[in-house]
Amino acid sequence: MFPKLNVKWKYAGFWLRCEAPVWNLSPRDGSQVPWVPLLSLLPGAHSDIISTVEFNATGELLATGDKGGRVVVFQREQESKNQPQRRGEYNVYSTFQSHEPEFDYLKSLEIEEKINKIRWLPQHNAAYFLLSTNDKTVKLWKISERDKRPEGYNLKDEDGRIRDPATITTLRVPVLRPMDLMVEATARRVYSNAHTYHINSISVNSDYETFMSTDDLRINLWNLEITNKSFNIVDIKPANMEELTEVITAAEFHPNQCNTFVYSSSKGSIRLCDMRASALCDNHSKFFEEPEDPSNRSFFSEIISSISDVKFSHNGRYLMTRDYLTVKVWDLNMESKPLETYQVHDYLRSKLCSLYENDCIFDKFECVWNGSDSVIMTGSYNNFFRMFDRNTKRDVTLEASRENSKPRAILKPRKVCLGGKRRKDEISVDSLDFSKKILHTAWHPSENIIAVAATNNLYIFQDKVN
Repeated sequence: MFPKLNVKWKYAGFWLRCEAPVWNLSPRDGSQVPWVPLLSLLPGAHSDIISTVEFNATGELLATGDKGGRVVVFQREQESKNQPQRRGEYNVYSTFQSHEPEFDYLKSLEIEEKINKIRWLPQHNAAYFLLSTNDKTVKLWKISERDKRPEGYNLKDEDGRIRDPATITTLRVPVLRPMDLMVEATARRVYSNAHTYHINSISVNSDYETFMSTDDLRINLWNLEITNKSFNIVDIKPANMEELTEVITAAEFHPNQCNTFVYSSSKGSIRLCDMRASALCDNHSKFFEEPEDPSNRSFFSEIISSISDVKFSHNGRYLMTRDYLTVKVWDLNMESKPLETYQVHDYLRSKLCSLYENDCIFDKFECVWNGSDSVIMTGSYNNFFRMFDRNTKRDVTLEASRENSKPRAILKPRKVCLGGKRRKDEISVDSLDFSKKILHTAWHPSENIIAVAATNNLYIFQDKVN
């Protein structure tokens, strides 16, 4: 069992709390598998609201971006021979200001500093690289460590001031001296001035030389080494904007085919494109869309069918999409209908009118696969998040909150009832808090470790190891 910790400290405006022990759904027998809360990021100002969460390819690092333009990187603690059970805890590794608020003088518009997406690049040396974007500008950041500093300069004194050449009578060979470990984040590239509309997603290609950035109407392809030129590969902007019927909501490259990518739209459709076919991929190779049942049609049908996230499975065979009420899994070889459909919070169907009035119906929920593509996870309201086991067809609703994440306590499944009599462990749909929502989630690429962003709280849970 993890040691019982309850340590609080403040770092770059965040109050952090490391603690131990919570739980998850079982892959096979239906019993509860323990999860341990590894970290809680306690609430701060409005700018601390987390807007993206992303593990790197090994899962050793976890990056979060917030509305204030900051990126906080957490590093997983290395296993110690003396305390092997401490393996898995995430501590703050680096924090830096990625974007600042700007003003577009031509359009008289403010450009928010909010981080919309973070994507890690594969690690090829001791340094780490990540891409972060706000509404208009993508930046490439290098995160590196320094534990030595040069001393013994000839032309500078120890304080860095230039020495008078007349006072220099001997030559010294500078030497490297040990120093306290310092983690530096430096902006290596800035990819700007390529988007008229707001960037909603970025994706790194499997060739690791290019990436794409997507806004409401266009997708641009960049070379990582070239900042002043990008290639427009999708453009759905009509000649007359009054004829606009849909916008692009998300896009992602195939995990191992560098010529293939997919993008989703506000009309609930997904288009698979092949860059070998033509330079401009306005004509898709495959089109995925589920026909709407006429009996279910309502005023809100178009709004709730808008896809907020699209993700390839790790093996590249399947697509997962999230709309307002459901998560769907598509087989790339079957365009007519989804392979699987999971109801995330169908009990909200009767609440769509009030959700429209308070704008919650426009919330954009993300979805993620686990490392083996057997379980999918997505968020909901009241700080609930849902997990669906594709093999057993079991599902579970869990809650991320400090009250339910006490050390050594079981994170019990939650249930929502539609009305009438409710059991002691159930919560009424009328008492759900729609201001508490989990929009952003991430799953460790190979282990059962999940990160859940509940507004301005970050929760990291992992399987109990013993």
